[in-house]
Amino acid sequence: METISGFIKHFIYSDPESGYSVFELATDTEEITCVGALHTASEGEIVRLSGEYVTHNLYGRQFSFSQYEFCEAQDEIDILRYLSSGAIKGIGPSLARKIVDRFSVDTFRVIEEEAELLAQIKGISLRMAQQIAAEFAEKAQNRKAMLFLQKYGVSVNMANRIYKRYGDGIFDVIEKNPYRLAEDIEGIGFRTADEIAKLSGIDKNSEYRIRSGIVYTLSSAVSEGHIFLPAQILFDRSAQLLDTQEDDIESQCRNLTAERKLVMKSKGGEVRVYLSGYYHMELSCARMLLDLDQVLYHDTGKIEREIYGYEEEDAPLDEKQRQAVVSAISNGVCVITGGPGTGKTTIINVLIKYLMARGDDLVLAAPTGRAAKRMTEATGYAASTIQRLLGLAPSGSDNRFSYEYNEDNPLEADTIIIDEMSMVDLPLFRALLSALVPGTRLIMVGDTNQLPSVGPGAVLKDIIASGCFCVERLDKIFRQDEASDIVINAHKVNEGRMPALDNRSTDFFMLRRNDVNLVLKNIVLLVTEKLPGYVKAEPFDIQVLTPMRRGPLGVENLNPILQRYINPSSVERGEKNFGSVLFREGDKVMQIRNNYQLEWEVTGKYGIAVDKGLGVFNGDMGIIDRIDNVSETVEVIYEENHRVRYPFSNLDELELAYAVTIHKSQGSEYPAVVIPLLTGPRQLFSRNLLYTAITRAKKCVTIVGSEETVEQMVKNADERGRFTGLKDALEEMSAVVL
Repeated sequence: METISGFIKHFIYSDPESGYSVFELATDTEEITCVGALHTASEGEIVRLSGEYVTHNLYGRQFSFSQYEFCEAQDEIDILRYLSSGAIKGIGPSLARKIVDRFSVDTFRVIEEEAELLAQIKGISLRMAQQIAAEFAEKAQNRKAMLFLQKYGVSVNMANRIYKRYGDGIFDVIEKNPYRLAEDIEGIGFRTADEIAKLSGIDKNSEYRIRSGIVYTLSSAVSEGHIFLPAQILFDRSAQLLDTQEDDIESQCRNLTAERKLVMKSKGGEVRVYLSGYYHMELSCARMLLDLDQVLYHDTGKIEREIYGYEEEDAPLDEKQRQAVVSAISNGVCVITGGPGTGKTTIINVLIKYLMARGDDLVLAAPTGRAAKRMTEATGYAASTIQRLLGLAPSGSDNRFSYEYNEDNPLEADTIIIDEMSMVDLPLFRALLSALVPGTRLIMVGDTNQLPSVGPGAVLKDIIASGCFCVERLDKIFRQDEASDIVINAHKVNEGRMPALDNRSTDFFMLRRNDVNLVLKNIVLLVTEKLPGYVKAEPFDIQVLTPMRRGPLGVENLNPILQRYINPSSVERGEKNFGSVLFREGDKVMQIRNNYQLEWEVTGKYGIAVDKGLGVFNGDMGIIDRIDNVSETVEVIYEENHRVRYPFSNLDELELAYAVTIHKSQGSEYPAVVIPLLTGPRQLFSRNLLYTAITRAKKCVTIVGSEETVEQMVKNADERGRFTGLKDALEEMSAVVL
């Protein structure tokens, strides 16, 4: 890494949000074009940059920097350059010369401490002198804060976010309680705040540190899917994190509970500890769901007679399916659950026809864009994501959001049908319920044997386990003689039986390979040559699903290998290196975190936007359409032709998606999937992981690896359980109502 110093002569481009800038830096010997994130700087500033020289294919030699720091002016020339640059409003080159001639190297001190002396110069009134001093002080304080934060190893981008949040109060925050950063600013975790605290001299057993560590431990549990932690597990995890005594942790837990930041609740002989927001979220979901559960029609016999007229001739309902339709129509809340091939879509289609014929205002939705698209294709009736249905809108900064439809502005719908309900997490479910009023019919369709939601909670399982609502379970595979081996083998796996691996199938195969290199070679061969013609799809449509992120068969290793063969380097395709990832035009990519502020648009024939919206979500997959090295943006096209522009600084939200984890594939359906299974941790290689992977394929499944590993997964019925309390909340409230 090289270091250069000089003053900023001219900004060519600057993005106020990301800080990405292109400017000319004048050093002692030359002028250099520099590119990188530079916040709160003005022309005339003296900076020291650390980075490396690169050659741009259009603009030639540039200095790309990753770190910077402001430097103090050393002499009259530095002061003159700064004031002449226009950095201070009202001061141009001529006036700057007069000021420096009058006060010399003492100029900055005069502006800061004796601004009234500026009024002695012709052309500067007392009021103008005060304005100059105020603006100079603001910029100086900003620079001081940035330099202050850089001492603690805070990145430039993060320092800018911190300063925006606290302003001049940042000095008190860092010196007294840097753990506030983890509470107040998204993207700063406990570990980052703890490092800053150590550098600022905060004691290891500080009350602030212990409290922040407890909240961090619970927040980490939420990111694992839990809603609460049993107290002893919380104490153990926190003690390990903080290297402190359990008694101190327990004491601070009680203090946080007294302040209503935590909730400690006894249940069945254990004490559960919640972040208060999630505790109340479960309670409100339970209350609203029970309020919805009303008997809407008593004459079920009449409904059963009427639905005969809405069945398809080639797909008549059996007794269980017909009962499911009747239950869904007659109850305010109904769950329909079953595995692949059990007729869930057939039931939804009959419900749509029947309810629309009655004049119901009907809405279909699913948790993700891919699941909504599948629902639309299967029913012929438009479905949307739940977020879009609720009218997602940004709220302030820091990736905050709100919904247009809520308890104060409910949805105007008679019936809501939610598909892929196993993917719905607790916060999204609460948002949905908040927008519904009693009298609205809620029909939830899903497969409880799929992996749980990426977000916290086990909503569908808890609702079913509570026994408080009508649940229709489907277990019959229809037209089994015609059913694909994908469906049959998925059910075998779910029942704890080995799938047929004899390769006599036309849509389910096992390639036994016990060497990693052979597994990799066969994956490439399958995706690029064998499967596209077999399932009549493009290589891009063949999805590799793996249990792991890391390791030779994890997504981080598989993606660059597959990229090399599916979307090779070409002079016609733009590229951008970001960290360890090379992005290329034409690449298949995935959004890896929810971003409620990202804007998407749909363009018409002449590039004119015909639709716009906000929000790109964890797991959304798209194709890189354009990499623009001039505007420093990457354009990605998602489902429904949603085009999203990412500044280069936001590329940490994307990753290549030729291979994805099985967990991230939920709600998707691909023409063919390839599943590498060789070795891995028992807790990860479970039955429902294999079941989920198999059920993602429409036409063909190919497992590459070890038959013994498949057998171990089938036998491993131990799911990674989640600590959730919605079931208990429903049971307790239901008992009170009764």
